[in-house]
Amino acid sequence: MAINLPSQRARGRRTPMAEINVTPMVDVMLVLLIIFMVTAPLLTAGVPVNLPDSRAKPLDQDQKPVQIALDEQGRLFVNDDEVNQAILPDVLGQIAAKAPDGKPPEIYLRADRGLAYGKVMRVMGELNRAGLNRVALVTVGKEKP
Repeated sequence: MAINLPSQRARGRRTPMAEINVTPMVDVMLVLLIIFMVTAPLLTAGVPVNLPDSRAKPLDQDQKPVQIALDEQGRLFVNDDEVNQAILPDVLGQIAAKAPDGKPPEIYLRADRGLAYGKVMRVMGELNRAGLNRVALVTVGKEKP
């Protein structure tokens, strides 16, 4: 049996506590984890577009694709920057010129479901003319019955 006898030095003073309370730190870390889990999905979509449904599988990607979006008013966005229809060929030509090893970058085309088919086809025609032929049409996947 051990007995803790007070020494002359510690008389009248409290001894330091040798334990660290980690409970508040764990609480803060869990709150931060929840905040990041909730906000991370909101950071992926830059332009709000009402996408059509599809049962296609997701695509594998090697590099970051170029995002092209057409919203419900027909406005055109390239990587979250609004682009006028008149300068679209120049913007697409610059994207094609930056391609490493002559391999064109992958293009993700997101168009609102209420948009006229002709507007989407005009953008796809400009993509084809610029030599950007790796185009994926982005849809919202539906669950299987």
